[in-house]
Amino acid sequence: MTVQPIAFRPFDLSATPAVPFGRLVSVEVRKMADTRAGRWLLISIGLITAAILGVMLAVVVARDMSVSFGDFLTAVSIPMGILLPVLGILSVTQEFGQRTALTTFTQVPSRMRVFGAKLAAALGLAAGASALSILLAAVAYAGCAVMSDAGADFGAGPSDLARFLLVQALGLAGGIAFGALLLNSAAAIVVLFSVTFVLTGLFELGAQTIGWFADLRPWIDFQAAQGPLALGGLGATEWAQLVVSSLPWLVLPLLIGLRRIRRAEVK
Repeated sequence: MTVQPIAFRPFDLSATPAVPFGRLVSVEVRKMADTRAGRWLLISIGLITAAILGVMLAVVVARDMSVSFGDFLTAVSIPMGILLPVLGILSVTQEFGQRTALTTFTQVPSRMRVFGAKLAAALGLAAGASALSILLAAVAYAGCAVMSDAGADFGAGPSDLARFLLVQALGLAGGIAFGALLLNSAAAIVVLFSVTFVLTGLFELGAQTIGWFADLRPWIDFQAAQGPLALGGLGATEWAQLVVSSLPWLVLPLLIGLRRIRRAEVK
């Protein structure tokens, strides 16, 4: 009996089309909303924002205070500034923290395409959350105007809304940068909030006690440099301080994090 040799042919995947980027973005959006942590984080943004606006509305009406729409925007920026960075961290670290990197990077070997899809998905969700917060602030301010018999003068132009969105985008970018740097959700959250609150408090103490440090602080404290952006008082110097202070706290962690993502071992 003659055994015929088996002819092996190479399995050529060169002609297989890559996964479209739009599909990658939709998958990343679904991944962030499907997990319990991501789902409750998105729900929490809406609930906490509504609760803060409700308390503020009750206080303003009870005390017959005079407020502007900008005051309501400032109020909603507090929960957004805390929760959006966490959203950015979870969007980056879920592959390594939930052990789905093997599946993801097998389907899409280009890790930078996956990171780009995560970035686009996080920005989309953050834009939606910011738009919802602005809408809730507008509703609360309109209710305040009705209940206090004061005319509603929103007084917020496109530039004011653009600054609000930019502040939220910088917070999200900070979360993405530290998430990419550490590739661990818990560690990134702890380090980010330590830098945001603890280190900023130390910088404030130094500025109050050391004269020359008060002039130096806006150039090295990223949080302090964002203050004029939120208040709408940015000139050429303030823009320069914002860019320079972002280098050690945003740009450098992001660059190191991207290198880690490219070289991290898939387990």
